[in-house]
Amino acid sequence: MSEIRFYNRYSGQEEVEEVYGEGFLRWTYETTMGKIGLWLLAKRAIFSHWYGWRMYKSASAEKIRPFIAEYGLDENEFLDSIDSYSSFNDFFYRKLKAEARPLVAGEGKIALPADARHLGIPNLGDVEGLFAKGQFFDVKALLGSVSLADNYPRGTALISRLCPVDYHRYHSPVSGKIVEQRLINGPLYSVSPIALRQSMGYLWENKRVLTVIETEDLGLVSFIAIGATCVGSILMTAKEGDTVEMGDELGYFAFGGSCVITLFERDRVKLADDLAENGPRQLEVYAKVGDLLGTTL
Repeated sequence: MSEIRFYNRYSGQEEVEEVYGEGFLRWTYETTMGKIGLWLLAKRAIFSHWYGWRMYKSASAEKIRPFIAEYGLDENEFLDSIDSYSSFNDFFYRKLKAEARPLVAGEGKIALPADARHLGIPNLGDVEGLFAKGQFFDVKALLGSVSLADNYPRGTALISRLCPVDYHRYHSPVSGKIVEQRLINGPLYSVSPIALRQSMGYLWENKRVLTVIETEDLGLVSFIAIGATCVGSILMTAKEGDTVEMGDELGYFAFGGSCVITLFERDRVKLADDLAENGPRQLEVYAKVGDLLGTTL
């Protein structure tokens, strides 16, 4: 059983991830019977809708304080008091105080879109495999558009994986105008490395929402919010036609762990040093929304 390791930007150390629901995930994606169950139920929307319904029930609010205690969440970051949450989902996509996530400042800076474990890919053309040897990034399938994918040959990508313990609102990494936004339907596989080691294709098979932001200095930046098992709801707060500033909220996920992907055109972005160094090692970097993603070239 291989552990999931990541680099923590703030401690400067490699750490082992404490995986929420690890036993269930490993049984589902690493055993024959589990894979049968995955096909029959877990990847299907009805399972996630049922689980989401449970997390909206008032009785689910009883899970909030034990969850905070078990995973050591900082209540001082929460915008609202714990007692104000009417259900676990209400708490799950909680808002934070602005000072809890300061926005990187400076000319040409680009911000991380989420609290997540981030896998930086400086050049998609140089990738030899992701999460497992021989797995390649299919931009056309991810975007559901050949013409849009033509903007990203040998482009730069950031895969930002949110765990259930993370803040689950995601924000714009750049400033610009949303020129396209569309839902691409699909199943709801897990996007944990446990699952992605079996098939990275889950990223472009799953239900997702594509948001294309036209920028002044970076061309077209594509941002993809991906649903996953128990995350059937991708709730966008920024819409097509809106102008967004770097750090503005784009949307949020309901219960579960999920993923957002940011794509930049070729030779537009220099990733932050830790992302550029650890990405080729297949080592994710834990960092918070608003912190440094990289700089414009």
